[in-house]
Amino acid sequence: MWEHLIPVLAAMLGAATPLLLAGLGELVAERAGVLNLGVEGMMLIGAIAGFAGAVHGDVWSGLLAGSVAGMASSLLFAVPALSLAANQAACGLALTILGVGLSAFIGQAYVSYSLPGMAPLALPLLGELPLLGPVLFHQTPAVYLALLLFAATWWVLARTRWGLVLRAVGESPDAAHAIGYPVLAVRYAAVLFGGAMAGLAGAYLSTVYTPLWVQNMTAGRGWIAVALVVFATWQPGRLLLGALLFGFVTILQFNAQILGVKVPVQLLAALPYLATIVVLVLISRDRKLLQKNLPASLGKPFLPG
Repeated sequence: MWEHLIPVLAAMLGAATPLLLAGLGELVAERAGVLNLGVEGMMLIGAIAGFAGAVHGDVWSGLLAGSVAGMASSLLFAVPALSLAANQAACGLALTILGVGLSAFIGQAYVSYSLPGMAPLALPLLGELPLLGPVLFHQTPAVYLALLLFAATWWVLARTRWGLVLRAVGESPDAAHAIGYPVLAVRYAAVLFGGAMAGLAGAYLSTVYTPLWVQNMTAGRGWIAVALVVFATWQPGRLLLGALLFGFVTILQFNAQILGVKVPVQLLAALPYLATIVVLVLISRDRKLLQKNLPASLGKPFLPG
């Protein structure tokens, strides 16, 4: 049993990485009061930019290119939604539609390419631990980078003055502006960070996880990342647990037959999306928990007087 379960658990981290990265970016944006539904589009733009960067350079160049492309695409949302106080939901949906079409158009030139990917790196001593070694400490450097970004994001939000200002802007932008905080600048920074993380998540998919370009290769992961933020009730630690849960469900569909689970293939392919619906239904029943952590000004435009 363990010889089959350990590879599943090890692969779970790789499958959870794009959800964790994109979810962290969206969480920071929402904690600043900005609802960006363009995560799927930014991930696709990051995926094709990252793949092109890796084809003409290396994998790390691809990851950087994806992150920059995601950040640049987030400006297409930020300018109308923040500077012009347009409807944030509409701007995010428009960005997703743009990302789907633009990535498909640019990706036509890269359909026949493939990449070597990124080899796993076993950490000294830790990689030799029983059970935990092959699961946690025998991953690609990109997975370790994602975990470091998670730790840094959690620390900034919970332990620094910048995190306190970000949360204040998300709770009451009028009060934050009255005491001198640059509300729009903080929200722009949060949206740009979210775009960079979504682009990095997309680039990870196309250069490391499945090192080739396929149209719409994110397969709804951007929407799952948005749902994960609600699932986590805007808490980074719970977001990590949620990403691991969905990563496990994703990997389970490929390994269920090996583990002896007799389930139709079509149902296995739908498992991540069914899990998303079930989790959101369960979370939405606890309205007190949602209201406790929900940023009070989420989705509400702000223009300084």
